[in-house]
Amino acid sequence: MNKPTFDVNTMGNLEVFIPMLLKKKSGRKMVIAPNAIDGPNLYAEPEIQEPLVQAIVRAWAWRESIESGKIQGIYALSKKLRLDNSFVTRILKLTFLAPDITMAILKGKEPSGLSLTKLLRPFPDDWDEQRKMMGF
Repeated sequence: MNKPTFDVNTMGNLEVFIPMLLKKKSGRKMVIAPNAIDGPNLYAEPEIQEPLVQAIVRAWAWRESIESGKIQGIYALSKKLRLDNSFVTRILKLTFLAPDITMAILKGKEPSGLSLTKLLRPFPDDWDEQRKMMGF
């Protein structure tokens, strides 16, 4: 991303260039300006969507607890967590996302508008189809 600049145009007007990203997060449009004139913008919104990251981390932790035998299946997990069985199943399905989609979400590089609600909708097992469906 470029650095902010000031310039005076031919009409004598001051032109200010401020590089920024426009991204939808939690249903709101966000302006993300990572750099200020004097360095990094310490007050910029983080690009990583915590709900998406938490869901993926939980999915992998829950999957590991089932695969290792610590928990005897999805029903036992949902009972232990006091969560609806269908919700636990939808979260666990996130472990079947294409690896590049998972990494993009963890790094905050997901497409604009991708939310947890959209991520938890049914998605295909085929990774190419997942990429198309989610805008990657």
